[in-house]
Amino acid sequence: MPIMIPNGLPAAATLAEENIFVMNETRAVTQDIRPLQILVLNLMPTKIATETQLSRLLGNTPLQVELELIHTDSHESKNTSREHLLKFYQTFEDVKDRWFDGLIITGAPVEQMPFEQVEYWPELCRIMEWSRTHVHSTFHICWGAQAGLYYHYGINKTDLPEKLFGVYPHRVERRSSMLMRGFDDVFMVPHSRHTTVRREDIERCSKLKILASSEQAGVYAMATEGGRQIFITGHSEYDARTLEAEYLADSTRTSREKLLDFVGQSLRISSSDPVLYKAFIHAMKYPEQGALQRNEHRIYFRVLLELVELCRRCVGLPILVVLGLLLIYTFYNQLSWDPSFYKALKNIVYKLFYTTSGVIGTPVSVCYTYIVLFIIFGAFLE
Repeated sequence: MPIMIPNGLPAAATLAEENIFVMNETRAVTQDIRPLQILVLNLMPTKIATETQLSRLLGNTPLQVELELIHTDSHESKNTSREHLLKFYQTFEDVKDRWFDGLIITGAPVEQMPFEQVEYWPELCRIMEWSRTHVHSTFHICWGAQAGLYYHYGINKTDLPEKLFGVYPHRVERRSSMLMRGFDDVFMVPHSRHTTVRREDIERCSKLKILASSEQAGVYAMATEGGRQIFITGHSEYDARTLEAEYLADSTRTSREKLLDFVGQSLRISSSDPVLYKAFIHAMKYPEQGALQRNEHRIYFRVLLELVELCRRCVGLPILVVLGLLLIYTFYNQLSWDPSFYKALKNIVYKLFYTTSGVIGTPVSVCYTYIVLFIIFGAFLE
């Protein structure tokens, strides 16, 4: 049977190529079938990839599934366009008066923060509380599972000595569970996390049953009797290349952080003034500022170089050295007010070329007063 997804969702094209039967809203409303209504709270930064992964799995069921997406209203996504969210997502306020067969709460890259410090934690608590009365079964994934265990049962997460990353073998412990039906005795699951939940903490909670676990990755699947709440610590929804993409992203991030720390500490040690250090940290943390207006920055550098060359040709190297020192001082002064190098460059060029206090101010004023007078006086002397 097909999965019903919002019209135009990017996942539709990917699933159609994989021969997964996808039905859009327009066609689904013409069929007299009561679909399973599944709500997905997508907390992942890569929302489109997560939509596709979950849709692929839900589309392989023998039932017709109607998928709806929500995001947290108290957090602004930085990796997904606002247009995509407005078109395909709702907020909790839009669905709080409805009932659903299932709710999926995804993971989120905030596991190393205390729960209460997560920006959208109060909103997430409201959603989890609401799920007790408005959702038949809630499926928590990775950090979503840790958040659910903490909120519902007071089971806190613990830090791992190093990141758990890879694909690990797991064993079914509770074969009688409907969720484990059809699983091999040993099955493989991807994991990517810095924290975990201790087995002894789960075993102390009489309402939770451990369904599967791994010697290397720890407890994998837990559920309440009847499956009203399900907690999964891994990422069974991942594609074949998802872990590879995360590894490459982590490697790039680690290299960048090491470079930032090395150069930053060097600047801090070599100068008691923190201006250069702050400017470097800002440039490393917000490299997109340089990419967004790259053509504009090329123009700025070009006009500055033209000014330097004009000075060299007219008055020679001594004044050019003075000009260079003055430009360095100007940059330094600008950075002391705002650590953004790009804003400093923009302000300097603006004041040099777009105000009367720059090169078209005092130089032009001198030209049409004193220089013109000297030319006229010289003409009379001849």
